[in-house]
Order: sequence, then C-alpha cells, then structure tokens
Amino acid sequence: MNALGRGFLLILLSAAAVIGVAQDRSYGRSVVSSQYGIVATSQVQASQAGARVLERGGSAIDAAIAANAVLNVMEPMTNGMGGDLFAIYWDAKTGKLYGLNASGWAPKALTLEHLKAAGKPESGMPQSGIDSVTVPGVVDGWTKLHDRFGKLPWRDLFQPAIFFAEHGFPVPEIVDDTWKANRDGLMTNAESRRVFLPGDKVPEAGQVFRNPDLAHALTLVASEGEAAYYKGEIAKAILKTSAELGGTMMAEDLAEFSSEWVEPISVKYRDWTVYELPPNGDGMAALEMLNIMEEFKPDPAGPYSPGELHTRIEAMKLAYADVTAYDGDPRFSKIPVEELLSKEFAARRAKLIDPGKAHCDVAPGALGKSDTTYFTVVDPAGNILSIIQSNYSSFGSKVTVQGMGFTLQNRGGLFSLDPKSPDALAGRKRPFHTIIPAFMERGDQHIGFGIMGGMNQPLAHAQFVSNVVDYHMNIQQALEEGRFTVTSKLGCNLLLESRAGKPTIDALTGMGHVLDVRDAYSAHMGRGNVVMHDSATGVNFGASDPRADGAAVPEMPGPGTRN
Repeated sequence: MNALGRGFLLILLSAAAVIGVAQDRSYGRSVVSSQYGIVATSQVQASQAGARVLERGGSAIDAAIAANAVLNVMEPMTNGMGGDLFAIYWDAKTGKLYGLNASGWAPKALTLEHLKAAGKPESGMPQSGIDSVTVPGVVDGWTKLHDRFGKLPWRDLFQPAIFFAEHGFPVPEIVDDTWKANRDGLMTNAESRRVFLPGDKVPEAGQVFRNPDLAHALTLVASEGEAAYYKGEIAKAILKTSAELGGTMMAEDLAEFSSEWVEPISVKYRDWTVYELPPNGDGMAALEMLNIMEEFKPDPAGPYSPGELHTRIEAMKLAYADVTAYDGDPRFSKIPVEELLSKEFAARRAKLIDPGKAHCDVAPGALGKSDTTYFTVVDPAGNILSIIQSNYSSFGSKVTVQGMGFTLQNRGGLFSLDPKSPDALAGRKRPFHTIIPAFMERGDQHIGFGIMGGMNQPLAHAQFVSNVVDYHMNIQQALEEGRFTVTSKLGCNLLLESRAGKPTIDALTGMGHVLDVRDAYSAHMGRGNVVMHDSATGVNFGASDPRADGAAVPEMPGPGTRN
C-alpha cells in the first residue's frame, strides 16, 4: 500500500473511532434539544398537538391542555375527563413555582353507613364500581391553569382531540396491551362495554378506534367551559349514571368542587433542590427516600449494581411505610410533612438499613396498581409545566358516563375504613393520591419530570434524581436506566428489569430480596417524560421513555416565531 493509501486508511480508522465513541452508549434514544418549545408525552400525536399549539404562540399551559385532551382520546384507560390532575408550573422570568391540586373529593353521602347499606364488605373500600368514584378534578384543573397562564382561546385547545375522537386513531401497541388486560372489567358495565369493546372485542393494535361520544363531551367543554362539566349536560349525565348504579353523587358535589393552588414541598439532595406537591399526594415519599439515600455514598459500580440497588430498595421501604401511615387530606388531619422531610428523621431511618440484608417487614418511623399519564412541556421562554393526570386503575372504576365516552376514576378506592387513619373515608374529603408531578433545579438547570404508575412513582422519581445527580447522566439516559418497582405483595417482593444481569440478581437474592425479573424495558416500571431548560444558554431539552409509545416533540419554528 502506498503512502496515499495508508493515509486514507488512517483517516477512515480515525473516523470510525470517533463514530464508535459517539454511538457506543448504554441507552437508546438521544436527548431532543431545541431553542424553542418541547412537548414530551406518552403518545406521539399528543406531543405533536402540543407542539402545534406552541407554534401558534401558545403557552406551556395551552400546549399541555391540548396534549392532555388528545391523551384522553388515545389512552382512555390511563386518563380522561373522569380523572384527577396535579401540576407544578415553573415561571422562568420570576423563578417562582406554582402547585395545583386538582384531585376531587368524595361525595358528601359516600360514608361507611352507605357502604354497609349497599352490602359492601367492611374489609376495605370498593376498588371498582360507582362507590369507588370521587368527583373528577381534571376539567377544573385545566380551567385554573388556563385562567392564570393560558394565552390562546380555550376552545382552540380541544380541536385536535375532537378530531381524533370523531375520525379515530390506530390503537398503539402498548395501549392495546393494557386494553386487553382490562376487557373483563369493562364487560361489567354496559356503557363501558358498548363504548370500549366494539363487538365485545378489544381493538387490535393498528385498528382504527373511534369514540364519537367523547368527541361530543370534548365539544361541550370546548364551547361552554367547565360549567358544562360541573353544572351542565355532562354533570347531568354523571348524576344519571351514578343514580342508576346506586351511587351517592349529588349535583352539589360537582357544582361546589374547586381545585386549589398549593405550595410545593422540597428537599436538597446533594447540590440539587427537588420539589414535589404536598399531601394528599405521596410526593413526600420520594423526598424522604432521597433524604435517606443521601446518608449513603453512591456505589461506584453504578446505579444498577447490587449495592446501589439494595440501598435504594431499603430506603424506599422506609419512606413508603411512613407515607402509608401518615399521609392524607391536610384539610381533615394534621400531616407531619416537615418532620417526615427533616434530615434528622432521615438519618434515624437510614440507621435501620443493613447493607447486607433485606428487611421484609418495615414499620413506620416514630414521630417526635395503577394507570396514569404524565407529560411535561417547556415553552420557548423556558417556562416548564410538570403535569400528571390519572384514572387511578386502568379505566378507573370501569363505569363509563352515559353518552359521554369516558370512564370515571376510582380514587375512592384509596380511602381507609379505619377511623383512626388520616386517610379515613369521609364525605367531601380527598383520598390519598399516588399521582405526583416533580421538578428539580440547580443553578441554571431546571428540570420538569415525572414517571407514572401508582405506588411506583415516588421510587421511580428517586431513582431518576439519583441517576442525574449521583451518576451525572443526561435526562434521556437517566430515564432509560434500568429500574425496580414494588409488587402487590410488598415486603421483600420486587419487580426488576433484566438489564441488571445474573450476577446482580443473584447478589440481591442472596440478601433476601424476592425478585420477579421482567424484560429489559418493562412498562411495570412506569413511563416517564422529562424536559429541561438551561437558563444560561436558553436551550431546552426533552426526553421520553421507551417504555411507552410517545416522544419528545419540539415545536417547528417558522415566520414570526418568538425568540
């Protein structure tokens, strides 16, 4: 080979080496980056709808409502107008955080006496059916957010969702899996069966599904605002549905409901500040878990090593024991948030962790299943909305509102029948909630994030935060990294993604953990979305979980686009 040939070969080898370094990584998707807005949801069409709203000059709030309405159509099992909503909004100009609790209260007449009269067992709250339903808060939540931070006309935000409901959409594959798993439950309610099981069958992945009843309900909300839902035609349909099933919902339960603005709660984790919403949500479990984890040094072997996983798992058990014992509606009980989130309390709890042994029975500290959709938006100005909306279980109560095409949530199933519990059932009380949006920041970096999935959420939040803070991962890598989660058996029983590998699985089993090993990217671990704004550069970043069908979609700049 002559000198020219050797030189050319060296150039090729050098280029290959550079490409190899850039492409040899442990995560699949790249971070989306843009000088303009980004919408990250679990369905591509919902992300696109939100991005289009940003392109028209809409705010992060406008984009989120449009995206959420499309998610209502395309993920009817996880969210909808029959569900609840929580949100954290970060104003880039002022640096101020706003929290919104749009979770509904129990009907005034939903009491233990009613349950006894209806022949319901005293062993626990119904997990489906009309007596598991509380007042849905989502439409009021949308309204509160839009009234305060919206820019575009309310009516315009619902047009993409109305289109998909009228004309249909091909059912995505992960949505189809969940739909199939809930066929039997949908068959128990005549309206659910009619709307969601055409021909008594679950639509196949790729099959076009239409929901004209939901298009009608969305049109009513678009035209008449929240009054249509809480006092108008939709309210009447909810009350008729409830009455025919022997439920307790009354007109005043709907008409008098209002979501509320709340102050986010926070802890410092290493050099980052992490924010969640206060009770009746369980965001404080994520913060307590982080406080306990902070008592230990990150394992240099990595976040999916036996040592690091063991610390995270044991910290989770302690935090969950506390939130289960002490969380509830602060309007009815004094919730000891400040003490539970103190560093001193975390230090005491951390001393209970044995570095070589799993504890299967963890008591709460002494004091001095589920389907949800999380999505997030950053607009060109850097404003961030971290927002979550849920039916609780898949298709909620399995009760569909007559003629309206959406199911009612089953959040009432999370009440306790123990009168000593802070979460004891009472009329006009909000139940304990598992859905939590989150936000974290350090210096110029501001991140809106969330990972949906019932009691999975606090532990998934803590794992994501640690991946970013302790292991310096970018937001996409931190979201994709392998996770563990709880099972319905609790104790030492855990779900773990197979990416941990046999040596780690064997080591954890040797410590006493009882593992149910799932595939590499399991939806049981939750489905997350993330956006980040860098105040120094003005650049926005987005990430979306491969465990879902969605994407982080940037707005497309055009003539007249804002700087």
